[in-house]
Amino acid sequence: MSVHEYLLYVPLPIICLAFLIIFLRFLKGPQVVDRVVAIDLIITSGVGLIGIFGILYDNESFLDVAMILALIAFLSTIAFSYYLDKGESNKPKNK
Repeated sequence: MSVHEYLLYVPLPIICLAFLIIFLRFLKGPQVVDRVVAIDLIITSGVGLIGIFGILYDNESFLDVAMILALIAFLSTIAFSYYLDKGESNKPKNK
């Protein structure tokens, strides 16, 4: 079994199944935080999928796109957690 066949038959279906499960979590998530974590996981799975396609098509530019997407996902998660932290501390306290 070559590397291309392995990538097509093992990790690619696993990532597609992960997309389905994560999307269900996104739809069902009772809170905004659950949905943000689901979006972050979708982006992370997308980075893995882009990496697999970069290897399959032997194109290095896919990996550049995956790296930029991972950086954007990381920064958006940090920004959201900062917003949640500052949003809680700025609320007036009832006495």
